[in-house]
Formats: sequence, structure tokens, C-alpha cells
Amino acid sequence: MIKALIHLQDLRRKLYVKGKAEPHWRFWGLYTHVCKKEVLYEAYRLAKRNKGTPGSDGVTFAAIEAGDVDAYLETLRTELINQTYYPMKGRHVNIPKSDGKSTRKLTIPSIKDRIVQGAVKLILEPIFESDFQKGSYGYRPKRQAKEAIHHVSEAIAMRQKTQIIDVDISKFFDNVKHDIMLRKIAQRINDGKVVNHHPI
Repeated sequence: MIKALIHLQDLRRKLYVKGKAEPHWRFWGLYTHVCKKEVLYEAYRLAKRNKGTPGSDGVTFAAIEAGDVDAYLETLRTELINQTYYPMKGRHVNIPKSDGKSTRKLTIPSIKDRIVQGAVKLILEPIFESDFQKGSYGYRPKRQAKEAIHHVSEAIAMRQKTQIIDVDISKFFDNVKHDIMLRKIAQRINDGKVVNHHPI
């Protein structure tokens, strides 16, 4: 399997720079990048690195690698290009919470779907990353909780800040209003093949 080509990094950097320079620009033609070989290879590499159990189809990374990874990804790429790809139903499991009393429902996508999700993320992430404030740390690449703690400590010690507001939205991903979220995404993304307003 080939490594992700350097121009994927260049593309992501260009998307970030464009997004930062033009905060009202709506990006188009992104689906072409999602379908590129090097994007799908990198998405596969990242999905494999995260390990995880198989989805509803039961396919594992070991099974994919026992066959031909290149052929597997090329078949997926063809489905994306021909727009015949459809996500599978996720496998639902309940995992115990830290309190030991309750559980959290987790939906596990198939590896195939994880690759596609990863490919879309690789292309969209630098665009939305350019919109974040400097002091925002949650779910951002190359950012860690300890950096947020350092930022807060510095604000207390150096700028005499005296109040900390900690906000956590309970079950956010269970309750997020998808129509509102899609409208917000569409303010930056003008590509109907990436932002589908009529989910299957």
C-alpha cells in the first residue's frame, strides 16, 4: 500500500490558508478531492491506527489486509466516483459509563464507512479549523486538554482573570439539530455531493 502523497498535506494547507484569508468564501469542488487515491489511503491508515471493532458487516482490518488493500480501496473509490456508495447501518453497543450504573449507546460504523468519513474529514477539517478561535481546544487536531489548562493558568496568573466558565453540553451528538448544523456547514461548503441536505 502506498503512503499518502505529500500533496495531500499541501492541499490541506491551501484549504486552511484560503479559509483563513476569506472567512465568507464557500468552497466548491471538494468531492473530487474526497475521491482521490491518496486521500482514501490516508483515511484508511488513520482508521486502522484507531483500531476498533467491526461494524454491522463484520469486516475487520485483518480480513481486508488478508486480501488486497489496494483493490479494496479502488473499489470504494469507484463507488464514490460513480456515486453508488451508500453507508451501512451502524452496529449499536452499550458501554458502561464511569459511574458504573449507566451505559452509553455507541454506534460503530463499518470500516468502509469509517474510511469515507475519514476522507471527508481530511478535506473539510482544514476549512473549519481556519474558523476556530485561538483559545478553542475541543476536538481540534494537535490540541490537547493540558494546553487548555495551561491557557487558563496563564490567564489567572498573568492577566488576573478570576472566573472560569466550564460548559459541557449533555448528549450533544444525540440531540444536535441536523438541519441547523447542515445550514451552518453550507455557509462554508458549496458542494452538494459533500453536504447532502436530504440524508438517506
